[in-house]
Amino acid sequence: MKRRNFLSVATTGLLASSLPVIGQTAPKSKKRVAIIGHTGRGDFGHGLDSVWLRFPETEIVAVADADKTGLANKKKQLNVKQGFTDYREMLQKMKPEFVAVCTRHADQHLEMTLAAIEAGTKGIYIEKPFCRTPEEADQLIESCKKQNAKIAVAHRNRYHPALKVISKLIAEGQVGRILEIRCRGKGDRRGGGEDLWVLGSHVLNLMAYFGGKPNSCSAVMMQDGRRVTKNDVRDGAEGLGPLAGNELHARYEMTNGIVGYFDSIANDGTKNAGFGLQIIGSEGIIAIRADREPLAHLIPGNPFLPTQKPRPWIPISTAGVGKPELQGKLISKVQHHDVAVQDLIDACKSNREPLCNVHEGALIVEMICAVFESHRQNSSAVSFPLQQRKNALHLL
Repeated sequence: MKRRNFLSVATTGLLASSLPVIGQTAPKSKKRVAIIGHTGRGDFGHGLDSVWLRFPETEIVAVADADKTGLANKKKQLNVKQGFTDYREMLQKMKPEFVAVCTRHADQHLEMTLAAIEAGTKGIYIEKPFCRTPEEADQLIESCKKQNAKIAVAHRNRYHPALKVISKLIAEGQVGRILEIRCRGKGDRRGGGEDLWVLGSHVLNLMAYFGGKPNSCSAVMMQDGRRVTKNDVRDGAEGLGPLAGNELHARYEMTNGIVGYFDSIANDGTKNAGFGLQIIGSEGIIAIRADREPLAHLIPGNPFLPTQKPRPWIPISTAGVGKPELQGKLISKVQHHDVAVQDLIDACKSNREPLCNVHEGALIVEMICAVFESHRQNSSAVSFPLQQRKNALHLL
């Protein structure tokens, strides 16, 4: 693959626009924000509610939680007077400009998000997994288009400023020719289908960022060393829908010529260290460790040749390889969702798509569901866009 072609794909979005500025002077009229969570059913995500308190231009005007005790606690935590057990009632009465869909249970995301858009909300920040099927994603894309609403998906790593440094290193040939991208989930007790949904969504997002959209996917799902059958299909945890397997292996052919892989095995013994992706080149590896700092390391040298000297893992900072990190405050804001929320606010102001938008969210869901469809078709390669827009595990 030519480095010039790689750069044209990998730098789309992040290099074309600067990261949003945090802490700008607040306008006179604050933007109204409503928070949706569900105690005991995904709760309030990983800080998607409290992040709005750090923006002088926004004000949390109400919170919804079907659990009355949880609602009382959340109102106190967020210092909010208005609370509702019915999020639809809240949306209709409060008419917020921004909504945070915080619950981690994906089976609630479609209805909550559609209700917010239909109530006139212009910006929605949503926890991952984005939704459960390409069919649901299609509905959300159509609703956003009809109402001119913007959705940002909470994949924090997508906003990390080190990504553009990594893209530049690759374009300059620092790791030679890119041979493949290797991705893994955490490989804990959730290994297999659940790991693909809950953690895999993060790394598949980065696979597509560096490799371009997928053209096809072939995959196999295993349960205790044998192929998954319909008898293995169960209702997934966290509202994920039909789920199966404690091991899976997927192969994606990407638009810029790279082949990407995602693997997950339950209790794989790596102590979660494999969570992330490795961009493997002929002259080195760039290892990206999701949700950790430093985000990435360069491992120089031909990865297939033995060496008498240890291969160092050299940190990649926003200043470059092996250089001190001078953007610690910005990275902290990435980790705590401030950068993503500011980007969403700015996107609504300028009528553009957020960085990790509804289309990126939909692509990740399709990449996940392609694993199920390929397995159903005896591990044959399935093309994108998928013809099967539902969860194919229903059809085993």
